[in-house]
Amino acid sequence: MKYFTQSMTLLGTVTVVNPDPEDPSFTISCRSGDIFPIHVSSQTNFDVLRNLDEVDRDRVLTPKEKGDANLSEKVAKYVRLGDLIFVRGIRMDYEDRPRHEARNVTLLHYRAGEFLFEETHWWLNQISRMGEEWLDGLFGDRRSYQMDDFAALYRSNLNILGLPVGDNDIQECATLSRLIYGLSSAYLLTGHDRFLFAAKAGIKYQRDTFRSLSHDGKCCIWCFGKKKTGTGARIIVASENEDDKGTIPLYEQIYALAGMAQYYRITQDWEVLEDIERTVNAFQTFYLDSTDNGYERQGGYFSHIDYTTMRADAPVLDKNQSRKNWNSIGDHIPAYLVNLILALDPPPHSGAGRDKMEHLLHTCLHILDTTANLIIEKFPDKKNPQIPYVNERFKADWTPDQNWGWQQNRAIIGHNLKIAWNLTRVHNFFHRRAARERREGEKDLAQQHEGTAKKFLELAEKLGKAMVEHGLDQIRGGCFDAVERDLKHGLPIEFTWLNTKDFWQQEQGILAYLILHGATGDPEYLQLAREMAAFWNMFFLDHDHRGIFFRVTAEGRPVIEGIYGQKAGHSVAGYHSFELNYLAHIYIRSYVKGKSEEESNFCLFFFPDKDSGCTTINVLPDFFGPDTLEVANIKVKAVPRPSFSPDNFQVDLAEEELNSQVVVEFRPKKRNNDE
Repeated sequence: MKYFTQSMTLLGTVTVVNPDPEDPSFTISCRSGDIFPIHVSSQTNFDVLRNLDEVDRDRVLTPKEKGDANLSEKVAKYVRLGDLIFVRGIRMDYEDRPRHEARNVTLLHYRAGEFLFEETHWWLNQISRMGEEWLDGLFGDRRSYQMDDFAALYRSNLNILGLPVGDNDIQECATLSRLIYGLSSAYLLTGHDRFLFAAKAGIKYQRDTFRSLSHDGKCCIWCFGKKKTGTGARIIVASENEDDKGTIPLYEQIYALAGMAQYYRITQDWEVLEDIERTVNAFQTFYLDSTDNGYERQGGYFSHIDYTTMRADAPVLDKNQSRKNWNSIGDHIPAYLVNLILALDPPPHSGAGRDKMEHLLHTCLHILDTTANLIIEKFPDKKNPQIPYVNERFKADWTPDQNWGWQQNRAIIGHNLKIAWNLTRVHNFFHRRAARERREGEKDLAQQHEGTAKKFLELAEKLGKAMVEHGLDQIRGGCFDAVERDLKHGLPIEFTWLNTKDFWQQEQGILAYLILHGATGDPEYLQLAREMAAFWNMFFLDHDHRGIFFRVTAEGRPVIEGIYGQKAGHSVAGYHSFELNYLAHIYIRSYVKGKSEEESNFCLFFFPDKDSGCTTINVLPDFFGPDTLEVANIKVKAVPRPSFSPDNFQVDLAEEELNSQVVVEFRPKKRNNDE
């Protein structure tokens, strides 16, 4: 190549440091195995990773040194052997003489060999800043909220500044629910009342505005949205999203539960649980492929139904007629099933509606078992096992549909990583259940569930490992978006459009590799999680507006044209980024050893409703395997519990303790092989 230049981003490990005053330089090795000699100059800036709180964490040099240090001294102190670092600059090629010049070198911690995003405060700060920005942007200085605040001020379409976009004055139900999920997660992690007050008002507004009950009150379908008009407002029943227009897509109904399920974990609000139950009933009545619903019983859930006939096989559905997809099967697990099962299992010791809770729990456990098994049975490409990606769309009989709309025969990297993450969670669930059954003497059942857990982990690991070569950027970090499943040109990745990276897919990768590390102990998964988390915190944080960029280029530059400049919308809302903050915090504290025992502890905050009638609340943070966590402390009304069982994740409450904050501190459980 001649006269070729391009902006350059590299994520690699320092292998050589040369602080020669005449030509200071260093060398890094990327995950791909490529070696890059890096030259620095007087225009090279050295810094340390920043969070949304904008605190300067650069403690490499003292203030005096920063003023006096020359370039050679900076290279010697900032560039440390064995450190994973980012280098941004310019690559120049002239014939056989490539040259890489650094313009910015970013450390992931001011101390060698450490990572700021594994510090105790990192994700707590990030979720707090994002939550406060959402509420400030929507509601100004309010610190308490009512349903009317959401009616008047909530909007689904907001630009990068948090202001309404054009004249599209719409409130989407599923988007509102995703924001409620984010606010509830922020409360669970921080205990800040502002987040709980807002979540409660949002819940009331969602239920009052978008709920549509069946004639007998047993089923609930959530309307798509509400749009203001010149004479008032109108409720929009069918979806207006391009791929789903004129239908009731299951994934929108699923995500209408995301906020309610996370909020229910905090409060045990019986009215919220009743609407969750009605919505799950609707899944079983209208979307389930069963003979009871007039279908051929080939398993799973259809992706769309026609609002008029409430049928999935209505010809008016066109390309979505009698179809199943990743969203209609897999999205049940992360959106509501995990959080709802955590809240209901085991059922409360007492309280009104215990029998209904047990029935709903039984239904949810059946859906979890069914959907997880469908993923391992139907999604891997058994016809072409050399293809590293799952199939994502299917006809009613589970024949892969490789002619649907924009997807065709293409894979979304984030969906493959999402499967790896959630199947590992399901593995943990069955592994934990088997351990309990073994203690209770049910050895045969325990052995059966151990086998079930093993097969989920096998596919999770297979996909997690395959995506390293076929989905991750091994030069810059992060993961790519849409790729072709049928590789025809001898390349490990073939892009459908551009080699861009979307925020929600990075989340799936970080969580997948963290939980795989926790389940297997394999340090390679931890290294992958660190590289993914480094890319997220380096390039997806919008420091100017305390938010998240939806999409960045391969080298990490934000894409903000058109819809990608919006901070809301049904794909963004307050969901994936808050989910990442919540789970990354508890996974790191649980699975990654801290510098001290205290640094591995973490707290969750609950606020059980006084009208729930329940005298217990379940507090297990996620689907963790057995012997992973234990309870370290419990406080109710700021009063420590004098005695409790560390292995009991159901906290007993007196009636007078309801409607007050419950704080539970967790710590990793010591194992025999722990140091």
